[in-house]
Amino acid sequence: MEILWVLIALVMLGFVVLPFMRRRRGMIEQVPPGHPDAADPSNYGFVRQEELDVRMPGPDQDLLDVLDLVQRTQDYRAASQLLAGTEAEGELRWQRVQAFAGAASLELQQRPGGVSESPGGQWLRVWRTEQAKDAGGAAVHAEFLVQQAWRTAAPGTDEFRIIMEEARSACADAALLAPGDPIPYIIELSVARGLAYPQPEFEQLWLKILDRAPAHMGAHLAALHYWCEKWHGSRAQAYQFAEAAAARAPQGSLLAAMPLFAVFEHLPEVNLVSGFYQSEVVTKAVHGALFAVHSARSDDPMLAHVRHLLVFFLVRGERWAEAMNQLIHVDGHVGALPWTLSGDPAAEFAVYRALAVAGYEANGGSPATLPH
Repeated sequence: MEILWVLIALVMLGFVVLPFMRRRRGMIEQVPPGHPDAADPSNYGFVRQEELDVRMPGPDQDLLDVLDLVQRTQDYRAASQLLAGTEAEGELRWQRVQAFAGAASLELQQRPGGVSESPGGQWLRVWRTEQAKDAGGAAVHAEFLVQQAWRTAAPGTDEFRIIMEEARSACADAALLAPGDPIPYIIELSVARGLAYPQPEFEQLWLKILDRAPAHMGAHLAALHYWCEKWHGSRAQAYQFAEAAAARAPQGSLLAAMPLFAVFEHLPEVNLVSGFYQSEVVTKAVHGALFAVHSARSDDPMLAHVRHLLVFFLVRGERWAEAMNQLIHVDGHVGALPWTLSGDPAAEFAVYRALAVAGYEANGGSPATLPH
């Protein structure tokens, strides 16, 4: 889940033809019916590519307002107040912690400081100094360290390990300040992946989260990374974890979409099999995610994450009308998987959106036939 808004665009993606892509994106084997260049997304009320917001998966105006104020004034107090007023066990607070940590990390990356300039993210350091007992500030600091480790150091190096150990200590400090809060333990899931916790130690950490927030989607996505074969688990363990989460999902929970995220994590480097995205395993996972979306609350903070991933799979599976139905809900924000894996999330999203529009129109669709 550590993949929110801080991965901002640097490189433009080719628009007309999708070439072989890197891991977890595979390849679109055929140009779908209709050509993307002939489609005009603006006819459907979709926003222009340059206006797409890469910072988060969906709207959170309170967060945007506070982020703007904090970064403009370098005063942390609005961030502290917003987190204090956000439910501890919910998905929204976790996303806001990630966003504040990402903002501080990105500031530091852009403005490392020097003789005549203070480093970026200074407001977070002041927050921790002036409000050492503030649970929100402690959680943001721990997540900041995790993001710094993944962003600035190569896994396995001494620098990476040192930052991750510091993050581990920060998670413990944050947990002491808020005993019932699952967020410090969710943050530690990324530490567990980075420091290669033995499985028994990881499972103890996971039980602490289940005791506090058993249906937390963000926590499950973070844990899924640990079980992926490229880290410490295996493909079978990752699928087993995702399917177990879906099976015990309460009514209205987005956990039913977990198998789709497991499929995405294990997409082949290059998919040369025609119809792979219509295969049984993919179709079953997509149907589970569609069921989760239809059953979830409309204000569920994780809903946009699932919709974005559905757009990816529905376009690949040439299910144009269903892809369009998801697009009308998420268009405007692109800070989610799979777009954030690209150097330019907005351009990546725009390609898939154009393909969806082209395929939809080539099969008789139009703005008049698309339900809103």
